[in-house]
Amino acid sequence: ALAGLRPLVADVNGLLHAIDLPGAAEFGNLANVAVIGTVLAFALIASAESLFSAAAIDRMHDGPRTDYDKELVAQGVGNTICGALGALPMTAVIVRSAANVQAGATTALSRVAHGLWLLLFAALLPAAIGIIPLASLAGILVHAGCKLVPFREFGPLWREHRREAVLLAVTALAIVVTNLFEGVVLGLLLAVVKSAWETSHVQLSTRQLTGGRVVVTLTGNATFLRLPRILEQLEKLPQDQPIELDLSGLRHLDHACRVALENWARRHNDAETDPVTIRR
Repeated sequence: ALAGLRPLVADVNGLLHAIDLPGAAEFGNLANVAVIGTVLAFALIASAESLFSAAAIDRMHDGPRTDYDKELVAQGVGNTICGALGALPMTAVIVRSAANVQAGATTALSRVAHGLWLLLFAALLPAAIGIIPLASLAGILVHAGCKLVPFREFGPLWREHRREAVLLAVTALAIVVTNLFEGVVLGLLLAVVKSAWETSHVQLSTRQLTGGRVVVTLTGNATFLRLPRILEQLEKLPQDQPIELDLSGLRHLDHACRVALENWARRHNDAETDPVTIRR
């Protein structure tokens, strides 16, 4: 080894040595709430990762599309077997699928053959796998992953969908700094927050009709997330003019926002002025 450094290799002793059947203690842990939470988290994240990978692979070829139900059923069966044998949970991996597509594979037989090759090497040639430096395997994985990154699309993505670009960058950085599981979890949480924020987008416009009547129109999705901003703008309206609050353009109006708007309509105008009317 160079400079006396020994390369780090995997300790592979064959499939039979890796089998660790769960005992009574492991089954007893199923009553633990923390264990159940971990199981559900792994199931959700692994399923999401598999669906993301399948969707990405579908964009790389013009052949038959993925049957997502069949994909999840296969993953569930596989993970049941993995758990029974004491193995780690499995999930779809985009790098191997992309390698099949780039090699010209057109049928599902390529996936089966890929799995058989891995099984044969692990069962018949464990010693050969054990002499391959982990750094070499990591380099191959990084190279294959970089080939999947569409660098040319980053510019248009940043110009047209800047929030998506930031979300992608943060998720990628989190995966590198922590690990795949925690990075994907963070990415999903950020995506949920972003979707909730965009879903709650609402616009308020004001126009004054002849005779002094003011019409306030709300469009979009009125939720509690935007309620402070909505009320802040409504409070700026005059209290000595008749006001009509038009809610017919809203796609969604949650309960908290509806109650707040009704309360504002009841108390806003002076006693000498017509009360605020609401049109739904």
